[in-house]
Amino acid sequence: MYFAEQKKQSLHEKLGGDEGIRILVKEFYDIIEQDEDARALHLLHLQGAGVAHSRAEQFDYLCGFFGGPQYYVMKHRHSRLKEIHEHVPIGPDMRDLWLKCMDKAIRNVGIDKDLARTLMRHFTTAAETTRNRD
Repeated sequence: MYFAEQKKQSLHEKLGGDEGIRILVKEFYDIIEQDEDARALHLLHLQGAGVAHSRAEQFDYLCGFFGGPQYYVMKHRHSRLKEIHEHVPIGPDMRDLWLKCMDKAIRNVGIDKDLARTLMRHFTTAAETTRNRD
């Protein structure tokens, strides 16, 4: 007997859909705004459109990045990380600080360890893509 292959669950679904991603993004930016260790990243956001803008844009981006609705693409017509961040000076230290804050956010919201490892692999690749300084 053959069984139809079951549809794989997207990371968006594994995170709890839009609401799960909203919770993760909120925690991430709360860390950036409140954690003294993240001060440099917070100041970098303040040089741009601000943290409130980044919260909304990251939510839109991550929904699509993890296989859910393509809110960011619908709004901006693309999701090319290098282009999105070309105006932001991102070297290895800023990349690593971003990853450290995201890892902390993932732990703080209680995401399962296996899923957390998968997310951090994706985030590590994405963060390196945004790096535009040595």
